[in-house]
Amino acid sequence: MAANDIQPGREAAFPRAEFAPRIARAQGAIARAGHEALIVTSPETLYWLSGRQTAGYFAFQALIVPVEGDPTLLVRRLELPGAVANTHLADIVAYDDGEDPAAALAAVLRRLGITRPAMELGGWFVSPVLAARIAAALGFDALTDGSAILPPLRMVKSPAEIEAIEAAGRYAEAGMIAAIEACRAGVDENAVAAAMLAAATAAGSETMAMEPLVSSGPRSGLPHMTWRRRRLERGDPIFLELAGSHARYHAALMRSVWLGPPPTAARRMMDCALRALEVALAAIRPGQPCSAPHAAAQAVIDAAGYTEAFRKRIGYSMGIAFAPDWGEGGLLSLFSGVETILEPGMVFHLPATLRDFGTWTVGASETVVVTEDGARPLSRLPRDITIR
Repeated sequence: MAANDIQPGREAAFPRAEFAPRIARAQGAIARAGHEALIVTSPETLYWLSGRQTAGYFAFQALIVPVEGDPTLLVRRLELPGAVANTHLADIVAYDDGEDPAAALAAVLRRLGITRPAMELGGWFVSPVLAARIAAALGFDALTDGSAILPPLRMVKSPAEIEAIEAAGRYAEAGMIAAIEACRAGVDENAVAAAMLAAATAAGSETMAMEPLVSSGPRSGLPHMTWRRRRLERGDPIFLELAGSHARYHAALMRSVWLGPPPTAARRMMDCALRALEVALAAIRPGQPCSAPHAAAQAVIDAAGYTEAFRKRIGYSMGIAFAPDWGEGGLLSLFSGVETILEPGMVFHLPATLRDFGTWTVGASETVVVTEDGARPLSRLPRDITIR
């Protein structure tokens, strides 16, 4: 079947009516920034505008969004049928393997009569070398960076987006329940990870933008470690974290497990982490700055003497995610100096973790939706250490 025989939008995550207001808002922002068009290259923003998703986003792709008229999508030839199926776009152009995508992009812009576009340059998927080739193909010394234009538009989620994140939260909870149940002496970390992944996938999760984190014993005290065949022993701490995914929207969850009673020092540290999470959640209120939840958590942690065990932000935005990250931490953080005002419809993951580095990590997390009244957690799992 040829690409032109595929029904447009048959694999789309949302109906056309969900994307039309996003495109209109984007065009308004591009116009206010003083550009005639924006070349969108980040997979997250490209997906937000069009629904375009693929595991092949390692190949160059771009959505040209003019201030007036419909967007145009440029993709690798192999990706053309999928691009037709999962978007509602009418103008999709393909370049062949062996063809320079910079030249292909320049040709599309010439056809559209766009002479001075801005381009997203701040993401992971346009290298400085490729950006230089695109600039040369357009006859510029350098491209104008438009990376900051559209991210603010994604901070507040629509009802459809929140519904997808809620579904992802259910998948994450199913995976966490299975992982906790799998934690027992004699099994290895791979078995715990397999149980977590199987349960989340069976519950409905699609591919995750980052692998779950499963680490035990002293390895649990090293940030972002994951399963590595280590066999669990009595007395071990176990760190568990994952994000479920629904239509590329993610919700994360983290919990702590101990095989037997935890040491007194770990118990005290966990009590502090739980208090920090509680005060951070209580500080999430519309009209307050994003720095407020972090300041509340940091005050609890500092008062308990665990400043060096934390040394990070209390939370970050959640929503659309492609590997290598399941969060929108580059979009918005709950951290010192971030004065963006909290609004209903924002979504955050708050991992309240404290570490004795190289020995253990303890803590818990919640993904929450900001409401008119505060923060609504998506999980009902107990937050305290599970003793197995």
